Parts: sequence; structure tokens; C-alpha cells
Amino acid sequence: MANEGTINGSEVESNQNSTRHLVGDGGKEETDAVNGSESVEPEPSGRRKEIMKALEAVERDSSAIAESFSSLFNSLRFSLSQATSSTVDHMSCFSDAAGRLQECVLDASTKGNRYINSCLRLNEEMKGMDALATQLKILRRHVDALDTAVDRLVRFP
Repeated sequence: MANEGTINGSEVESNQNSTRHLVGDGGKEETDAVNGSESVEPEPSGRRKEIMKALEAVERDSSAIAESFSSLFNSLRFSLSQATSSTVDHMSCFSDAAGRLQECVLDASTKGNRYINSCLRLNEEMKGMDALATQLKILRRHVDALDTAVDRLVRFP
């Protein structure tokens, strides 16, 4: 199996049979043979400290990034919660307004129907008034004729 990685400008490649280290900025390459019977030379303690410092820096940065993402997601969840709550409130308000409007329309419709029915009844009653009006006109003519006749009789000298 082969493992490859880059740490602070140094490349380390491991293989079953050999280990190759690039030291510095691609300067000198060292190769050590590794067999099952031979021992591996430990890395210098200075190099190990650099790797540990780099790992600590990566861990701190990762922790800071995780906290930043956590804060971001909490903010997004809160904003979404407020938007959802606001939307629910608006929908409730809309529902109430629509209900009230429906009640008002129903009330106006009922009153309008009553008015129309009253007008229709009045119209039916007014049809009988035409005959009454005709009778009143005839009666008035008779009263006028009678008045004229009485005036002639009273003024008769």
C-alpha cells in the first residue's frame, strides 16, 4: 500500500519496501530500505515537533471552522423559524380577514335579497294601483262636474 501526504512543504511517501523523505523545499531526497527484519530510524524530534505544531494548528482551525458553521446554522435555523412563524401569523391573519369578509358578503347578500323581494312585492301592489288611479281620475271628473252643476244652480239669478 502507498500513503502520500504533504506536511509544511515536505512530502512523505511510504511503501512496503522503502520510505522516501523530501527534505525542505524539494532539496535532498533520502531513501531508507525497510524490510521486516530491519528497524526504521525514528524521525528527528524537531521534525516531529513541527508536525505536532502543524496538527495542533489544523485542529484549532478545524475547531474554529466547526464553531463558525455551528453559529451559522443556528442563525439560519433561527431566521427560518422567524420566517415560518411570520408566515404562519400572516396566514392566520389572512384567514381571519377572509372569514370576516365572507361574513360581511353573506350579510350584504341577505340584505340585498330582502330589498329585492320588497321591491317585487311593492311592484305587485302597484299593479293594483293603476286601476285605483283610473277610478280616482273618473271620480274626480264626476266631482268636478257636480261642482260645476252646483255652481250653476247657486248662481242662477
